[in-house]
Amino acid sequence: MSLPSPRNIGRVNWLGLKTHVGKEIQRFLKVGLQTIIAPIATSLIFLAIFSLALGRAVQVIGGVSFIEFLAPGLVIMAVIQNSYNNTVSSVMVSKIQGNIVDVLMPPLSPAELVLGFVAGGAVRGILVAIFVGLAMWFFVPMQVHDPIFIFVHTLLAAGLLSMVGLITGIWAEKFDHQAAIGNFIITPLSFLSGAFYSIEKLPDSWGSLALFNPFFYMIDGFRYGFIGHHDASLTIGLLYLIGLNIIVWILCYQLVVSGYKLKS
Repeated sequence: MSLPSPRNIGRVNWLGLKTHVGKEIQRFLKVGLQTIIAPIATSLIFLAIFSLALGRAVQVIGGVSFIEFLAPGLVIMAVIQNSYNNTVSSVMVSKIQGNIVDVLMPPLSPAELVLGFVAGGAVRGILVAIFVGLAMWFFVPMQVHDPIFIFVHTLLAAGLLSMVGLITGIWAEKFDHQAAIGNFIITPLSFLSGAFYSIEKLPDSWGSLALFNPFFYMIDGFRYGFIGHHDASLTIGLLYLIGLNIIVWILCYQLVVSGYKLKS
């Protein structure tokens, strides 16, 4: 009896990549109450708290009501947090449970491994953004000014934070390390990014510092897609985010190629 001939994978293992991405998506869908419903509830709570606390004191920003200014920032913050959380938790759980080898053994190239993790995190971030946006539409008169800017900044934010989550998951050896990055880097940068205020209101020194925060450009460009107002150059913001995505992709790729803290 002749043995079956090996399957010709080709330059890209499309079947393996599809399976990898599908695994990442199924992983967060199985706990949808935690990964989808909870972010929606959190965003609506933020909307209620800030609109009640500041809505009367700050009535107009960028030519729109405060609540219209606030809503897009909350949507893109949900993208940031959920894209990061998906990849970092996926890698961390696999490492701690010892089944990371099951991800590394299939005939997937380093680029395909990275792409699978990043795509899974990005899908979660974008899915949460859609549901959060739809939920807010019941309470906020949101208008779409430029859908291309909304789409591009959502994709750039989801991709970048998914890759940051992947790097964190590879580097971290225990959940304390993961929590440290989230609590001391991701959360402060997201809250100091202009999601709840315009940087035009900041002192000059703080406003200048905000221009180095990549989360600011994610929120500024995304918000422009809804209300047509931006606090900084949209071109610089796009180039900054694209450049960061490229740099972080290369770093992810090199970490997977070297097997850093994955094969030892």
